[in-house]
Amino acid sequence: MGDNNGLPLFVTKSAKGRILFQLYAILIFVGVCLIFLYRLSHIPRREEAGRWAWIGLFLSELWFSFYWFLTTFVRLNPIYRYTFKDRLSLRYEKFFPSIDIFVCTADPMIEPPAMVINTVLSVMAYDYPPEKLSVYLSDDGGSVLTFYAMLEASRFSKIWLPFCKKFKVEPRSPEAYFRTAVEPLGEPAMAKEWTSVKKLYEDMKKRIETTTKLGLISEEMYQEHKGFKEWTLLASKRDHQTILQILINGRDPNAVDIEGQSLPTLVYLAREKRPQYHHNFKAGAMNALLRVSSKISDGLIILNVDCDMYSNNSESVRDAICFFMDEEEGHKVGFVQFPQTFENLTKNDVYSSSLNVINEVELPGLDGNGGPCYVGSGCFHRREILCGQNYSKECKVDWKGLTKREVEQSISVLEETCKVLASCTYEENTQWGKEMGLKYGCPVEDIITGLAIQCRGWRSIYFNPKRKGFLGVAPTTLLQSLVQHKRWSEGDFQIFASRYSPFVMGYKKIPLKLQFSYCYFLLWAANCLATLYYVVVPSLCLLRGISLFPEISNSWVLPFAFVIFVHRAYSLGEFVFFGGTLQGWWNDQRMWLYKRMTSYFFGFLDNILRLLGFSKSAFVITAKVADDDVSQRYKQEIMEFGASSPMFTILATLALLNAFCFIGGLMRVIADVENLVWERFTLQILLCGMLIFINLPIYQGLFLRKDNGSMPTSVTCQSIMFAILACALSLY
Repeated sequence: MGDNNGLPLFVTKSAKGRILFQLYAILIFVGVCLIFLYRLSHIPRREEAGRWAWIGLFLSELWFSFYWFLTTFVRLNPIYRYTFKDRLSLRYEKFFPSIDIFVCTADPMIEPPAMVINTVLSVMAYDYPPEKLSVYLSDDGGSVLTFYAMLEASRFSKIWLPFCKKFKVEPRSPEAYFRTAVEPLGEPAMAKEWTSVKKLYEDMKKRIETTTKLGLISEEMYQEHKGFKEWTLLASKRDHQTILQILINGRDPNAVDIEGQSLPTLVYLAREKRPQYHHNFKAGAMNALLRVSSKISDGLIILNVDCDMYSNNSESVRDAICFFMDEEEGHKVGFVQFPQTFENLTKNDVYSSSLNVINEVELPGLDGNGGPCYVGSGCFHRREILCGQNYSKECKVDWKGLTKREVEQSISVLEETCKVLASCTYEENTQWGKEMGLKYGCPVEDIITGLAIQCRGWRSIYFNPKRKGFLGVAPTTLLQSLVQHKRWSEGDFQIFASRYSPFVMGYKKIPLKLQFSYCYFLLWAANCLATLYYVVVPSLCLLRGISLFPEISNSWVLPFAFVIFVHRAYSLGEFVFFGGTLQGWWNDQRMWLYKRMTSYFFGFLDNILRLLGFSKSAFVITAKVADDDVSQRYKQEIMEFGASSPMFTILATLALLNAFCFIGGLMRVIADVENLVWERFTLQILLCGMLIFINLPIYQGLFLRKDNGSMPTSVTCQSIMFAILACALSLY
């Protein structure tokens, strides 16, 4: 093959067909301007009823327009990346950098050890030189159950890794592979080996699940490995010493699989926890891993994944290092972000968890505007950028001239030496959590850390391969989804309202267009006010007989109809184009509304309370397991309520309020049909009717369903009372 030294390892291509999007944006802009003209030219006089309701609606529409502008700005210039792994192999196969992989877990009850080790095994089995791979598990739950599962995984890896290479397994999570793969029938010997490995996995999984269910380790198991002795000193998951065990030492020539090939290094870490010290959640765990790994393997590139986000593509590492090792642009790249995708989605994605449009349009748009944000999982970083290094032209690496650092210490000495790096007091009076490592003090430490990296001059890359790099577990109940988005929106808005705002921290450091692009995410929470106003006020005004929109026979109705139709039609077309369904789009619209009325509202409220000194940031782990009946309803795409929550009270109250107002408005129109009153209220009736239609699952949960996933009686009673009270107050 000819010399390819001058050819790039990746290319960047702009999206096609953006003229259609630009035309759509211009049409919407013209329609919005006409709506504003109508609002300003038809403001009710001071003595007229509904003047303030009209002004409030105009302000809400101003906000919607501003946020639409941000969304459009992000979408103007999406770019897509393509790698050339064949060129990479020909040029650098013998000079690949060492990779440290961080997997984080925090609670064995919410994140089962059997699931955690599937993620660990999937990244251990990357198509990459095993002597250059090191896998670290941070167990913030300090659980002996998770350690036991890791010990089982370390043994099974000796069989699983060669099996993956022989059978070219994809994905390399045993659970995901055996769930979908078909036994090979061509050769009896291969079929026998396949069946044997599957049985070994199922036996291991059964042992782990049984141990997890019992919640304890037998005396026999305690004798199997010296690491179990650490738990004799453990007081609780929030009060214990550092536990560090190197389960597989990749430097040891005896650490080989059943075919004599080297194994990756495998390390278990439970950092020290003491009640009097703040542990800084996932960011603190990542920083402890950064320090510990620097002494054990010191990989030049770091990949971090959530414990439920297994590797779905064994070549993801090679894809990522194409960007870092490119001769022309590689030295500028600080991190490479893969999309977050999920394997347990239903056909119509009942909770709108797929993130398809964000992954396919908006993150490529951020990449085109200066670089994607760091989203906390599925991201490859240079080690030095996580340690605070600024970009300079001198950062160019001579990959072929690198020498491997040798660690002279024995395993036992190395374990003891590294424990101090994960202690509670190590970070005192240091720059960790500030200028070094992941940032502290925010529920979304990933966003603020990525922004800080970009402000130091580094470029970020978004890479979305055809075969997804990672697959995770999406929420399976409505409350899980809403709580997750509450945490995200709260943290994002906290960044916007702080000195870490892209307009403050990023001033003259990142492009202005990237500063604006960040606001698309950072202002999620602020959407709640305008949305709640639009959901509540037009309906109450309909009940009172106050018109807020033009008559149906008036030509001013055309801009409203045009903007609504074109905007929603484009949204539907885009959603279906990227693999969604019509019902999936409708579910997406419902969740769009629910998140704004609850998740974003509580995220916004918590930020206000925090600024006033009444609240502190907290980190909530999203459950990765569900009861059998909950899972069954999820598969049937039946919306899950089941628990009492202020979020459900708000949703049910607003759903009932719109139903009451719709009935009252129709009665008013029917009673005065001769005077054509309906013409004045057509748009309000349609809006109210649409809200009723989108809330059908809530009405079913309130009054029709009898299963455990129905709306709790307490929520039903409270919401009926609140809705009636709101309607009564609006009438008097």
